[in-house]
Amino acid sequence: MTLENLLQIGKLKPHKTTREEVARLLTAMRRNLKDAHNAEISPESRFDIAYKAVMQGALVAMMANGYRPSTNEPGHHATVVQSLPTTVGLANERMIVLDQLRKKRNLSDYSGAGIAEEEAAACVRAAEELASTVEKWLLAKRPDLVGRA
Repeated sequence: MTLENLLQIGKLKPHKTTREEVARLLTAMRRNLKDAHNAEISPESRFDIAYKAVMQGALVAMMANGYRPSTNEPGHHATVVQSLPTTVGLANERMIVLDQLRKKRNLSDYSGAGIAEEEAAACVRAAEELASTVEKWLLAKRPDLVGRA
């Protein structure tokens, strides 16, 4: 499904992002990635923090493409994650991993299911990989949003 189709069915809204908005989200994403490495907090907390970085990176990608999720619609996290192959050319296999992390987070948040150390570490690695992908994509495709026009 294209971003335009998602717009037409109400899952997305048009959005003109700014360099400042992108900078704030990238700074928050990097801060969260750093915090996700704190071994003194639980695996659940590290997983949540890393997942938050995933969402911030995916949101930057969407905004840089001229859209934002409609938060009035259920499933906006899924929409943002599942749009990554379109927004930054992420391989479908990598998007599927991120979507599985989204589902794991929901299960943990709403059922109390625990997060193992290995799952937290996997989420951190996936978030770091996405951050790198988004930052490289921005430099290549939207340098006007990162101060290198």
